[in-house]
Amino acid sequence: MILYLHGFRSSPNSFKARVLAARLVELGRSDEWCCPMLPVSPFETVALAESLVAAAKPKDVTVIGSSLGGYFATHLAEKHGWPAVLLNPAVVPQRDLSAYLGEQPLWHGGGSITVEPHHLDELRALGVASITRPERYYLMAATGDEVLDYREMLAHYPGARTTLIQGSDHAISEFAQYVDEVLAFCDAEDVEPPAPREAA
Repeated sequence: MILYLHGFRSSPNSFKARVLAARLVELGRSDEWCCPMLPVSPFETVALAESLVAAAKPKDVTVIGSSLGGYFATHLAEKHGWPAVLLNPAVVPQRDLSAYLGEQPLWHGGGSITVEPHHLDELRALGVASITRPERYYLMAATGDEVLDYREMLAHYPGARTTLIQGSDHAISEFAQYVDEVLAFCDAEDVEPPAPREAA
């Protein structure tokens, strides 16, 4: 199973989710894909992810998290030992989202969510102070991310397999160039971190 966790105010219709889903269809692997609409509550998000994996009983699970989803992916990786791909992940979301309390519009399909103070407490409770097995992680960070600081990402995932993209943006607009690298990491039997590389 490839479990994709989207970002704040996003959805399964996010750009990167659609790129990954389409590539898996091309490869005849669409049955591996799982990309739920996440609830606003962080605790409920983690519970939903765990319940989907428990119901499917896959032999292997890789969790892919974008932005806020990367924060949840890190928690799940540490708790369950799942490999995780992190796409411009949030590192301190309880700080970043404190400016977004109240009703917030969703990016896709209309509708809104309401962020309440206790959601920030839930985020704080799910935090991972430091990762334990860096070979479990593949970090993709863009220096041009206009929402989150790539330097915080690099500092939080020392020793992880890393692709540092020069420029780009929070959405990683050229993500299609990297989709096969992401899937190769998902397919690896024994994940070992190579030397970090930079992408132009």
